[in-house]
Amino acid sequence: MGDQRRVDYMREEMPFTARTLERKPSLPNLLLSVRLKHVKLGYCYLISNLRYLIIVPLLGVVSFHLSTVTIKDFDLLWGPFTFNFVATVFCSAFFVFLGTLYCVTRPRKVYLVNFACYKPGPEFMCSREHYMEKCRRSGKFNEQNLAFMEKILERSGLGQKTYAAEPNACLAEARKEAEMVIFGAIDQLLAKTGVKTKDIGILVVNCSLFCPTPSLSATVVNHYKLRGNILSYTLGGMGCSAGLISIDLAKQLLQVQGNTYALVVSMEPMTPNLYSGNNESMLMTNCLFRMGGAAILLSNKTSDHGRSKYQLIHSVRTHKGADDKSYGCIFQQEDEEKKVGVALSRDIVAVAGEALKTNITTLGPLVLPASEQFLFLVSLLAKKVFDLEIKPYIPNFKLAFEHFCIHAGGKAVLNAMEKNLELTQWHLEPSRMTLQRFGNTSSSSLWYELAYSEAKGRIRKGDRILQIAFGSGFKCNSIVYRALRFIDPAKEKNPWTDEIDEFPV
Repeated sequence: MGDQRRVDYMREEMPFTARTLERKPSLPNLLLSVRLKHVKLGYCYLISNLRYLIIVPLLGVVSFHLSTVTIKDFDLLWGPFTFNFVATVFCSAFFVFLGTLYCVTRPRKVYLVNFACYKPGPEFMCSREHYMEKCRRSGKFNEQNLAFMEKILERSGLGQKTYAAEPNACLAEARKEAEMVIFGAIDQLLAKTGVKTKDIGILVVNCSLFCPTPSLSATVVNHYKLRGNILSYTLGGMGCSAGLISIDLAKQLLQVQGNTYALVVSMEPMTPNLYSGNNESMLMTNCLFRMGGAAILLSNKTSDHGRSKYQLIHSVRTHKGADDKSYGCIFQQEDEEKKVGVALSRDIVAVAGEALKTNITTLGPLVLPASEQFLFLVSLLAKKVFDLEIKPYIPNFKLAFEHFCIHAGGKAVLNAMEKNLELTQWHLEPSRMTLQRFGNTSSSSLWYELAYSEAKGRIRKGDRILQIAFGSGFKCNSIVYRALRFIDPAKEKNPWTDEIDEFPV
């Protein structure tokens, strides 16, 4: 009964009409309703790592004092110990225990060695006019919905050079597209890094809607003849944020697996997922999503520090699935004619705003400077505890990050993110240009954005990068990286390299 009520509720919330399009959706003000429990959660994450922040300075102080000890001092210390063997053994064992405890409990450093984004061939290039012509020729859409799709495309932020495959429900064609994108991205990555496939110990592939048998991770294992004891995972049904979930999963596995590589692949094939009905709430996905994919190589080997591009610093995952409205705002279902599609609720922007608020509030204590945290906490406590009518202080996240990679899900969401986080057009440029050039490539769009910043020569040593994405369920996930070196665009080869001078537009 509970499941039936949830389905009925979602069907009532699904209508998405042309009138809905006329309203400009916006995220709610992220700081007017900040909950203390989310701030507390962020500080819990921070405190859980404080032992490493305390031990390192303590060892530094001890080392400094030991450097001042002379041989005469050792003679004075050794005298009493020669007559107290038990104290000597106990003291030695204590220091060995402390050193072992630190080495065992400290988290392994995880490095992002390199990544590669797939760029389809020119035969897949699809302008807005070409896309609409294909829809008309298919004979599956009425004139009203063709006009609706055309209006969506005009306002979507997509340009004239995105890539799209021909719609085809055939399983063989869907597998063909998936293999083309996956193998193309992995081949580029292996060529960049020179890593041998037998050295890869972890494999994570995420694809939300296309989940064949054998799995896509098994397809990769078979094609590249990966070793038999590889830890392989395929994540499905997790939406556009699945890419960051895959990175977080690989990171956690690398924390416990010694000296190995993790290969992460993010993609979403278009061939089997185009909706062929006339429900407007399901037609939205047809207009926004385009072909693309990315492969990422992570490592926990200390020897890879010198050649890696980035180090993973933090990951924060937020899941709002306990709320029915959040759970149903992106929902795969059949329409009245039994045609399967993904419906978008009119509440999706508001739901995304709530998930973002929770995620950012949790992330803040981990990344914001102490001065920003102090001003934010004073403002929050004055409003929540003392009930004072004051304007909430908005932390300056530009002090925590130099670069922002925000999932290119749509023009309206990017505009709202710019306003709520008080970012500049420069910060949103990678996201907007990715949406304009490649469209919404689902979970892989974040990597096209990072590739854009690299191609522009913007990534300097020590720069901090925030990747943040939304997905069905509803989820908001974020990951923080620190650049380990200057990324020289002259030495990089990515989808933007040959045309970067044409952007921004």
